[in-house]
Amino acid sequence: MKKVTKFTMLVSVGLASFAFAAAGLAKLAGVEQLHLSFAAMGLPIWFGYFIGASELVGAIGIWFKKLSVYAASGLLVIMLGAIYFHVVYDAVANAIPAIVLSLLLVTIIINRKQELSE
Repeated sequence: MKKVTKFTMLVSVGLASFAFAAAGLAKLAGVEQLHLSFAAMGLPIWFGYFIGASELVGAIGIWFKKLSVYAASGLLVIMLGAIYFHVVYDAVANAIPAIVLSLLLVTIIINRKQELSE
């Protein structure tokens, strides 16, 4: 059972970190399509760059055992915001990637908490 948990963690961390690093770098690079959602909600331009930097830092942080719960929790807050955006301002079906990433983050949080308590 231990091997399955480790494999699940590795896959979850790998997929989540890839997705968040890519999204964060794209936001930091100023990809307009990724910043349109912030404008639609009336948020300032700098907020998109802040979220991009947070996603990039979180993508790195989830690889470190002692930081992973905090990093995954921060990323989960960002994903809850993304889900909110898609439900209120966009098509609900577009929230599916954010929901999947949220489930990966919850998996990371639960498994890391169990690892750290052992």
